[in-house]
Amino acid sequence: MAAGGHEPGALMQSAQIFALGNASIDVTLQVPRLPVAGETLMAHGIRRAPGGKGLNQAVVAARAGAAVRFCAPVGPEAEAAMLHRALAAEPFSRLELVEADYPTDLSTLIVGADGENMIVSTGDCADGITAARAAAFVADMRAADWLLVQGNLGEAATWAAAAQARQMVFNTAPIRWHSPRIQAAATVVVANQGEAEALTGLRDPAQAAAKLGGRSGIVTLGAAGCVLAQGGQTRHFPAPAVQAVDSTGAGDVFCGVLSACLAAGTHIAAAIGYAQAAAALAVSRAGCFAAFPDVAELRAILG
Repeated sequence: MAAGGHEPGALMQSAQIFALGNASIDVTLQVPRLPVAGETLMAHGIRRAPGGKGLNQAVVAARAGAAVRFCAPVGPEAEAAMLHRALAAEPFSRLELVEADYPTDLSTLIVGADGENMIVSTGDCADGITAARAAAFVADMRAADWLLVQGNLGEAATWAAAAQARQMVFNTAPIRWHSPRIQAAATVVVANQGEAEALTGLRDPAQAAAKLGGRSGIVTLGAAGCVLAQGGQTRHFPAPAVQAVDSTGAGDVFCGVLSACLAAGTHIAAAIGYAQAAAALAVSRAGCFAAFPDVAELRAILG
């Protein structure tokens, strides 16, 4: 039961999530360990799947029961059909795939045997969302609705949407640009430890969380949990114990479930707990998109 006496799924149809982000094709390579500079490693197997931080977070939020409108750019090539098929099967309230002039973005995920990963992504297609298109997407957003954005799109387009949002979750990854105005406008800013240090210059996670901007700052720490800074106070949330198989996408699961719970009126502390439980389940399985909790699993987590 969520804080305030509401089940997480009960209020989600009254407050929508407008998820504006990227959509990419993920190519995952399994390696015995992450490579060092100049080294060539042989991978074991190759997997292709839908991906992109915007797509991932929107899918997870929708599976968690939120009424999600998702807008993302894709290319005109035949490979983009995989994204159209996969997203058509997800429980979005509305899906807007905008055809851009560039090929659909591609992410190469290199995953070590210990579950750690390295990711390289393109962003040309993501830049196909203009400020005008972003503003049009959120034109009918209501005061109770939430905006969910990341760092994949251009800063101008992201700000065009953020400037119209009353409530917003901003995941700073990937850091393509630094935007104090978007951080300041956010209700919740989520960054991992490296991103938080890059944005604030502070190595201590609690201090960095307090300087991320917005009403609440969250610094995720992987297996060490996360830190929440809110109202001048900081709190550490330990992560559930789990045998990590693949940490790829854990942050996206966290942000998707967090956003869904906040849209349902769940207190942020409880929302973090739900988000951590869902992320722990995801990292216990191989893959990124394939490892995401499904609707039934998220229903069991949310209670």
